[in-house]
Amino acid sequence: MASAAHEEFELGKKHEEILEKRALLLQQMEALYEQQKAKKKQQCLMSQAAHKRNAQLLQDLENVEKNLHTRQLLHPDVIHLETRYWASVEQKLPEWEQYLLGKGQAPVSETGTSFGQQRLRSGQRHPSPVHGRGKPPRPKPR
Repeated sequence: MASAAHEEFELGKKHEEILEKRALLLQQMEALYEQQKAKKKQQCLMSQAAHKRNAQLLQDLENVEKNLHTRQLLHPDVIHLETRYWASVEQKLPEWEQYLLGKGQAPVSETGTSFGQQRLRSGQRHPSPVHGRGKPPRPKPR
């Protein structure tokens, strides 16, 4: 009989340990559940903010698109002149590239004079304090 009482005591002890572990696991599960709930709530708020930002961006894009469609177009003559100007710039760029990079002389026109010297002859004032060099002056340090 003593062994039965001892067995019952051991079983009661194991039962208490199991109940303690169960209570601890329940507390851990509740804490984890609360964390997940808080994280889900934060993600929901972040999602709502992102939707709001996206809606605002779409509205801004629609406004810009509407402004572009309603913007007054330039006169065809102005567009033609602008197109000719940029075509001329692209055509002359290889000739002027080394000069503009500061690695060479100004290009020479068909008459044998540089373009800067032609301006001087036509009565315009040369931008450089040293006439005939073809390069503008460097800015003074401040």
